[in-house]
Amino acid sequence: MNWLVDFFGDPANWSGPDGIPVRLTEHLQFSTVALLLAMLVALPLGLWIGHTGRGALLVVLSANAARALPTLGLLVLVVLLAGLSTDLPVLIPLVALAVPPILVNTYEGVRGVDPDLRDAAYGMGLRGGQVLGRVLVPVALPLILLGLRLAAIQVVATATVAAFVGLGGLGRYVVDGFATNDYPRTLGGAVLVALLALLVQLVFVLIQRLLVSPGVRRRNAVR
Repeated sequence: MNWLVDFFGDPANWSGPDGIPVRLTEHLQFSTVALLLAMLVALPLGLWIGHTGRGALLVVLSANAARALPTLGLLVLVVLLAGLSTDLPVLIPLVALAVPPILVNTYEGVRGVDPDLRDAAYGMGLRGGQVLGRVLVPVALPLILLGLRLAAIQVVATATVAAFVGLGGLGRYVVDGFATNDYPRTLGGAVLVALLALLVQLVFVLIQRLLVSPGVRRRNAVR
């Protein structure tokens, strides 16, 4: 506890290029851009595969790849190939980490919709895209948001590896603290990452309450 007081109570840690606000902003930038890029790839693909049933093998391969992905190794490889002139080295492994949970949960959410709802929608004269947008996505939204939440938490936690190759973010406190035996700094950085992950979790809980209809929430609760 004294280490945390030492870290958070030191005014030097709240100002300058190595201050908490700057490192937090860098961390959020890495995480937000990576999550948005992953969403651009995985959401349309998951919706299309879930709706058409084509390409399901890609979902299985994606899920297996997520378990085997060596994030730090991939980061080092990208740095060796692309250098450190941009944020690209940290974004590539973070996007690769975030795509599988979004893709898998989006696919499972759409495929898991009751077939009777699909048939009823088609019977009302809706076409493929209308069925997907008006019926399947609203019902699948809890699983889709779950995939986004898992991806966001993984990205926030894993973005700390950016510091291992000289980039910024909250991981700087952890890496630099270990390098200099500054344990209050190391612990403070770890606590900041954990708190940010908890905040992300809370934000997605609130988003789910706002976007998921009460009927769908009650239906999932009954299950």
